[in-house]
Amino acid sequence: MNIPARYATGYLGDIGVPPIHADMDFSAWFEVFLGGRWHTFDARHNRPRVGRILMAYGRDATDVALATTFGAATLSKFKVHTDEVSEAPGAEHQVRETEPA
Repeated sequence: MNIPARYATGYLGDIGVPPIHADMDFSAWFEVFLGGRWHTFDARHNRPRVGRILMAYGRDATDVALATTFGAATLSKFKVHTDEVSEAPGAEHQVRETEPA
């Protein structure tokens, strides 16, 4: 097929979907380059989502491991929280003009 693709890892909050009532966890998705731009696909959730926090791109999970340890390691606590921001303060009616394509 020869379609450029990349693995992505990061966090995916619960913005726009019913909350799970559990701590947010790492997530992974993939992107393909079609029609001159990158498109995001998520096999786990299989529907459009907002609020992705990208940490890294790579060829696979090995390329973008969240942690690589040699020997004993203990992570005692790690939490990530996301909140939806509807509009930045002072950003009312900002317009970005672009050149026609």
